[in-house]
Amino acid sequence: MTEYEAFAVELAREAARVTLPFFRSDIGHEDKGGAAGFDPVTEADKQAEAAIRRLIAERYPDHGVIGEEYGADRPDAEQVWVLDPIDGTRAFISGLPLWTTLIALRQENRPTVGVIAQPYLDEIFVGGPSGARLLRGRAETPLAVRPCQTLAEAVISTTDPDIFDAAEGAAWTQLRGAARLARLGCDAYAYAMVAAGRMDLVAETSLKPWDWSALVPIIEAAGGRVVNWRGATPDADGRILAVGDPRLIAQALPLLEPAAV
Repeated sequence: MTEYEAFAVELAREAARVTLPFFRSDIGHEDKGGAAGFDPVTEADKQAEAAIRRLIAERYPDHGVIGEEYGADRPDAEQVWVLDPIDGTRAFISGLPLWTTLIALRQENRPTVGVIAQPYLDEIFVGGPSGARLLRGRAETPLAVRPCQTLAEAVISTTDPDIFDAAEGAAWTQLRGAARLARLGCDAYAYAMVAAGRMDLVAETSLKPWDWSALVPIIEAAGGRVVNWRGATPDADGRILAVGDPRLIAQALPLLEPAAV
């Protein structure tokens, strides 16, 4: 494991130290969505990101940070950590163990190290230059996507179809109709399952950099690919297509591209 991969795992474990005591407790939440719709944030989100930022500042004071809760600090630095302390806060406040902590290191404007951690299940999915692996307790298991030649064989996911606009919703309906099985409500945990070879495709929209940066190095190190709905590198557009078997991209894009305008 490289230095930065090991540090990303250390950050995930520090976040777990903060978040786990709050999970399935009587923690309250605020709604930061306003007119845009329900978007909860908890004290666990805030405290976890603050703890991660403290460790980064101590270890790598010249690195930048972009986080969901506390914004950007030196986002143009050579190395920038991209943080989502609790991805899936709706799941968190509902007591569902599908929320995750997302940590990525961006170098030359590209995510090169990623962690998806689910501390309640004691799972840390990590990917980067040394490969992709699942850490659970003291065990390390290599991650590898599974072959899936056609959409008709694919298990696919999106967190909530209601997030799609009309064109995106029509595209998702076609994609779902072409697939074998669709699962909803998994948040970033679905991407971990793609890297682990349990699912085949995730398509989502309206994602921020902290929502998708961590998953890219993990899925790609496991043998998959992550693109936007035009087949290009993920960007501020926020539409993400992640696949285990790269052959699925050519089949999914004709269904998604009409909505990517």
